Amino acid sequence: DPVLGPEMKSTGEVMGVGRSFAEAFYKAQLGASVVLPTKGNAFLSVRDVDKTGIVDVAKRLVEQGFALRATRGTKRVLDEAGVECSFADKVTGERPHIVDMIKNDEIDFIINTTEDRQAIADSSLMRTEALQHKVTYTTTLAGGAASSLAMKQKDNQDVNRLQDLLMELN
Repeated sequence: DPVLGPEMKSTGEVMGVGRSFAEAFYKAQLGASVVLPTKGNAFLSVRDVDKTGIVDVAKRLVEQGFALRATRGTKRVLDEAGVECSFADKVTGERPHIVDMIKNDEIDFIINTTEDRQAIADSSLMRTEALQHKVTYTTTLAGGAASSLAMKQKDNQDVNRLQDLLMELN
């Protein structure tokens, strides 16, 4: 049987261990120096294939105290689902747009999935500003969902030994 361990840490990889996926993901993010916010303003802009999946993530964010801002298509889906959010324009839209909001420290978390060449190019400036302003950013719906679950673990400071967790499984 192979022994699990953080051997790859020296190559820049991290490992999070916990009794739940949310706990393990939260700890992995800490290990990678990603600070998950627990409240504030979240910006959501997802491609069409992710629109139905963003509803549950958005509801979880609202439950945790986030105010939501979304682009036109994403906002329409959230409005139809009864999730409160305000409009935020894309980079190519009217000002103040999302990049202005990031520069003004008005955004704390971003979920932005893209599919076409123009959307990818537009999101490049947003990612650059998010990085400079230390705004947590994810480019996949799965990453957004995992982050929204992990945010609930902020007060969990338990240290888990792999051997103890393995014993609990047996």
